[in-house]
Amino acid sequence: MLLSIITVSYNSEKTIKKTIESVLYQSFSDFEYIVIDGGSTDNTIEIVKSYEKKFLDKGINYTWISEKDRGIYDAMNKGADLAKGVLIGMLNSDDWYEAMTLQLVSDEYKISEAEYIHGNINTFSPSYDFIKLKKPESKEKMIQRMTFFHPASFISKKIYEDLGGYSLNYKICSDYDFILKIIQKNYRIKYVDAVFTNFLYGGLSTSKVTEALKESHLIRVANNYNKYLSKLYYYKSYLICKFISKKA
Repeated sequence: MLLSIITVSYNSEKTIKKTIESVLYQSFSDFEYIVIDGGSTDNTIEIVKSYEKKFLDKGINYTWISEKDRGIYDAMNKGADLAKGVLIGMLNSDDWYEAMTLQLVSDEYKISEAEYIHGNINTFSPSYDFIKLKKPESKEKMIQRMTFFHPASFISKKIYEDLGGYSLNYKICSDYDFILKIIQKNYRIKYVDAVFTNFLYGGLSTSKVTEALKESHLIRVANNYNKYLSKLYYYKSYLICKFISKKA
């Protein structure tokens, strides 16, 4: 099995159907799909259950669990532990893939056998209005901010095993910490210039911007980057966010 796709959910009844169907109707089929739910109290699990037969009919292994966890990154780690694929993609329960995403990842892997494959995202407002296409910047700029897109990343199971998954010390930006570690350890990274994922604003990292900026600073320092430069990046990002919010 080449790919494992993991969706972490909690009370996601308004968005998860679109997420699940974007996985179900991929043009590529050598993958498994795992939903890790945090004990939703709405209709999320009823929606998740309703797709069991559809995945079975397509010969795709579909697994879900629903139980309390210690946050989004604990749930992601649970999914990564269960995953059997060579590469793991984390798809948020309010985001969705393009129809060719998994095929493009497979094609790149056959060429490069990269341990980290990533692409572009389209961004949308909470009301599903298209905002813009975003492309990742160079890995060198990751010291300043998150320039890769976690929902458009496919990371090897080996990396998860090597690094021990996402740190539970961070509640909002542990994916930033995880990817910084991947860059520092020189794993093979390949970029594909195509939209992999559609990203809906309003999730944890976009609704708690100030907290995310503070956590990013702590992550840079913990990963041995210069704390004074890191503080400078923090203030720069903070001022940009304040300017954008005033314009809005």
